[in-house]
Amino acid sequence: MEEYLQVIPSELKIIKQDFEKINSELGKKIEQLEEEKIHLRLDVNVQKLETEKLRKGKRKVEEDLDSLKTNYKKLRMSMRIAGLEKTSEQWRQEVQGEKSRADQWEKRFHDARARENALKKSLVEGQDEREMLVARVAKLEKALHQHRSRNSDIELRASLSRIEDLKRKLEELDSALQNYELRIKFLESNNEQWKEQFRRS
Repeated sequence: MEEYLQVIPSELKIIKQDFEKINSELGKKIEQLEEEKIHLRLDVNVQKLETEKLRKGKRKVEEDLDSLKTNYKKLRMSMRIAGLEKTSEQWRQEVQGEKSRADQWEKRFHDARARENALKKSLVEGQDEREMLVARVAKLEKALHQHRSRNSDIELRASLSRIEDLKRKLEELDSALQNYELRIKFLESNNEQWKEQFRRS
């Protein structure tokens, strides 16, 4: 019996040490998350500026498209008056083909913008979820601090389990947010390439 009583304090001491270690690591993780949250807010502001640039670029593409249509109409009329080899039907088909091509580029641009906006929305939602998790971690730390003096083995183990669950959720959320950011950068890069190809064509 005496040996058993000697073992229990030792186990509780080990558990308490493990808890304090995890608590310290979690505190560092929270500080890191706060810094990342600041960077994410800055990234969101940058993304807003990029979105505005894309919007202006879209307007420019639309203006160029209107100008292209007008020039084709004038060219078609000039060719008809000059009596060149191409018939009216041939010119009509060529103009229609160019219009179809321009419409396809415009559709691609709209589709890419829609995907980009959906990803940005998911990114904002993920940031909100992260802030909620950080708040829950802080609340849990406060509760653990209040109950630490009781040295309850069951409470300590339950708290440690909840901390591990939250840490896993934070890691999963970090991975998802990084994936969203990469996909947004990829879409923005594609938009620029499409716009450049459209200008060159």
